[in-house]
Amino acid sequence: MSKKKSKTGSIAKQILSFLVEIAELAPQPFEGPRSWIRRAGDLSPGYYHRSLQTLKKRGAIEVVKKRNKKFIHVTQKGKLELLIHLSKIKQPSVWDGKWRLVMFDIPEQHHRYRDELRRLLKSIGFKALQASVYICPYPLNRHAIDYLKQTGLIHFIRIVRVDECDDEKDLKAKFKLS
Repeated sequence: MSKKKSKTGSIAKQILSFLVEIAELAPQPFEGPRSWIRRAGDLSPGYYHRSLQTLKKRGAIEVVKKRNKKFIHVTQKGKLELLIHLSKIKQPSVWDGKWRLVMFDIPEQHHRYRDELRRLLKSIGFKALQASVYICPYPLNRHAIDYLKQTGLIHFIRIVRVDECDDEKDLKAKFKLS
């Protein structure tokens, strides 16, 4: 069962990714629910439809009717979900020797955003140094920055690149750096 679930999740991400990419090129909804499956190759219709239903339940897509045709529309929530997925940091083969710190101070009335930012940072590879300070040896990618801008979180944070840190042994061990 978990194998099917992960495959469906992967297909959902592929569908979402494609729809967001194509939405940048086409101002109108691009295609109907059945159109994409024809180009998807060996994808079974069952996986495709379950993936679409999963995306609809999460609010990532809407199926809209225009001129008696159905089109898939990616919602703002879907775009943000994809940005989180794309924000995962890809480890370069060689570390540049610099640390990236993300420091934030989010007011208590916006604690939901603070929790959201912590989840994002942890999911993309950052480790907590303190409650509002996270560190990673690799830079944030443009998708992570786009997410922070689109959600407004960028106004509450500072991103700093540091050449050295006191007693780096424990940090290097956490990130499995030599």
